[in-house]
Amino acid sequence: MVNDKRKVVLVGTGMVGMSYAYSLLNQNVCDELVLVDLDKKRAEGEAMDLNHGLAFSAANMKIYAGEYEDCRDADIVVICAGVAQRPGETRLALLRRNAKVFQSIVEPVTASGFDGIFLVATNPVDIMTKITYMLSGFNPRKVLGSGTALDTARLRYLLGEYLRVDPRNIHAYVMGEHGDSEFVPWSQAQIGTKSILDACEENPEIDREKLREIEKEVQGAAYRIIEAKNATYYGIGMALTRITKAILGDENSILTVSAMLKGEYGQQDVFSGVPCIINKNGVQRVLKLCLTQEELGRLGESSRVLRESYEELAKGQQEID
Repeated sequence: MVNDKRKVVLVGTGMVGMSYAYSLLNQNVCDELVLVDLDKKRAEGEAMDLNHGLAFSAANMKIYAGEYEDCRDADIVVICAGVAQRPGETRLALLRRNAKVFQSIVEPVTASGFDGIFLVATNPVDIMTKITYMLSGFNPRKVLGSGTALDTARLRYLLGEYLRVDPRNIHAYVMGEHGDSEFVPWSQAQIGTKSILDACEENPEIDREKLREIEKEVQGAAYRIIEAKNATYYGIGMALTRITKAILGDENSILTVSAMLKGEYGQQDVFSGVPCIINKNGVQRVLKLCLTQEELGRLGESSRVLRESYEELAKGQQEID
């Protein structure tokens, strides 16, 4: 850790950022939380609101609105800032605008002397994580995104409901892009230590078609939540908190974060959601699973989508410059 105190700087005090901050407070994850936002007045109001709840919490956190200079001795800088998609705006146009926002964030963070871990939540998270890596010049293991951590939690919840098993005893992952090309490697899914596919063969009540339906439900979960309430924020806030705990606690926990692949699964220089061992250094290593050829193909296709999106963005930026 950078210092004895567990210090987190949150950039972006929108619904995602503040759901994360509220979760940090309730779980007593850090000692110092700094809120940074372009709207300084809003950050000050959010800090006040959180501080007024300290008397009801087990936490003894120092919470305040700050500046990028406060990143200097932080352990983690979490980026939740970004612009919303305009009606009729293409995904690439949104990417270009968010890339400019990130340039205005990452450069002053690194200029402060920050040498901790970058954790990115802004969508499209895999590409925004790569942009953070490129702008910061950091070791890629110190730059990670929320990836498919929330998707994995959704999967385990739905499987738990279907199989009538505590989700904490279900070991299954969502991999690839945090988006339409994500997938579930069912060959690696287990109930306890028993393969879910083996359970399908032995128990006629467990249907493979239902598993495919659950996978589709996970893929479309965000769309349904957005349709119902315009945005998602509680789940991702808690997912970010879980990742933060793994870093600050030096846990060596396995979480599906967006990390750079450097030859794993045959993929190179792409940030994608994969199971990783997370500790105080960020991504200690990518945990390579024994995927089937079909699953490797799906990860390859998801990586292609991500790679082409980033390359198209980079080409557009060069044309603008």
